[in-house]
Amino acid sequence: MFRRFCHWLLTGVLHFQIVDTVEKPSKYIIALAPHTSNWDFFYGQLYSHAMGIKGNFLMKKEWFFWPLGPLFRKMGGIPVFRSKKTSLTDQLADAAISRDKFILCITPEGTRKLQPTWKRGFYYIALKAKIPILLYGMDYKNKRIVCTKSILPTGNVEEEMCEIKKYFEAFQGKHPAQFTTGL
Repeated sequence: MFRRFCHWLLTGVLHFQIVDTVEKPSKYIIALAPHTSNWDFFYGQLYSHAMGIKGNFLMKKEWFFWPLGPLFRKMGGIPVFRSKKTSLTDQLADAAISRDKFILCITPEGTRKLQPTWKRGFYYIALKAKIPILLYGMDYKNKRIVCTKSILPTGNVEEEMCEIKKYFEAFQGKHPAQFTTGL
């Protein structure tokens, strides 16, 4: 029931189109871009509930204050402590390897602000765990959520990051001036 409600809200009320042609294995990383607004989280949650996707997401630790912290954790949120050097990438890759199901959403830009240098943690998690990266575009201009490409990392980081960035050039975030692929 909740799934149908979320689908109706996203597509019927908010008029977003879902263009999703990539097969979903039991383990994968979702790379979501452009990330230019807090609204991306709202639409992402609606989409995941509408499609029955139960996964985790990374979010800066500053959002995990009372009462939001327990709520975000229950929703699958994992706080990121950006000021500390942690082995979060390795921990997440190990979790992906050891579990039967693993879905993790990451925004490669790492922030809602203009960021030409993208984070590569999502790539290294997928590479170490030998799982695909599904590329999801949030296209506010055309009111679409699009996933038509996946990449299984081979270790050729520069070439594959360039391929990933080129895919996302087709999408416009809520605040277009805050997005760049850096290409």
